[in-house]
Amino acid sequence: MTKVLVVDDSEVDRRLIGGLLEQQPDCQVLYAADGIEALDRMKQTAADVIVTDLRMPRMDGLELVKAVRRGHPGVPVVLITAHGSKMLAVEALKQGAAGYVPKIHVGDKLLETVQDVLAMARADRNYERLIHSLQKSEFTFLLELENDPVLIDPLIELVKQTVGRIRLCDFTGQLRIGVALKAALLNAILRGNLEISREQMEAARQKRIDLVAQRRSQPPYRDRRVYVDVNVSRERARFIIRDEGPGFDVSSLPDLMDSTVGERQAGRGLSLMLTFMDEVTFNEVGNQVTMVKYRDAVAAGVAPTPAGVGGR
Repeated sequence: MTKVLVVDDSEVDRRLIGGLLEQQPDCQVLYAADGIEALDRMKQTAADVIVTDLRMPRMDGLELVKAVRRGHPGVPVVLITAHGSKMLAVEALKQGAAGYVPKIHVGDKLLETVQDVLAMARADRNYERLIHSLQKSEFTFLLELENDPVLIDPLIELVKQTVGRIRLCDFTGQLRIGVALKAALLNAILRGNLEISREQMEAARQKRIDLVAQRRSQPPYRDRRVYVDVNVSRERARFIIRDEGPGFDVSSLPDLMDSTVGERQAGRGLSLMLTFMDEVTFNEVGNQVTMVKYRDAVAAGVAPTPAGVGGR
């Protein structure tokens, strides 16, 4: 039974979010009105994931994220963000939140986001046993992937266990690397090789058309591959992801710290990549991204470097 703790000072919103979550089988929803009550709840019954509003009295979502990372580092936190709170959401992500869902998209994005976060938080123990048997101080993976999203999660689990074994970051850091890596891989497959826009995906979903399966069987999309170069050392993890699509105009990337830039314009995946990685750069064509995550500040004893984005 999956336990989800919903935290919101609005009883109406709590019940709305809880009702959505309870549509899933084997899901038990717990409730709290603010961060302090949530921490008390966690002492009584440990939740598998926390879904919290950002703005609340007594202890808000940002403070709750910090407290959960200190006291319950294995429990991911998903934020519900209102319009105009993007900067606070970015800060919460930097402090350890695993993801976020804009309040206007709760109905169609919340379940997917919670499921993704839970899937990455529940790492396969066989991976952990395998990685613990390795004694190297540096690991390199070179992969050529078909355009099948089902291949992404096993790769992410392997990367997470590797960075954990080498003590590059804590559990929350591993989860954040997984979220950013998944966003980059999905972008390479869907937007790059298969050339499916967000609008096309949404239209196909409404018509119950499997557009991904269609494109995977059609030329030229079916012959394209995603190339992944992963290098993990004790000081940093570096990920190079290249697709064989047409790319995009890198100069058109919006300034994600501009509060006037909306999620649809910026792209939620890119926002997560920039927030969770220390460096994000694209090549001139726009079909290759390089992401770098340095050793966790807690482990290294230094302040983290703000993420940057640019062309190569």
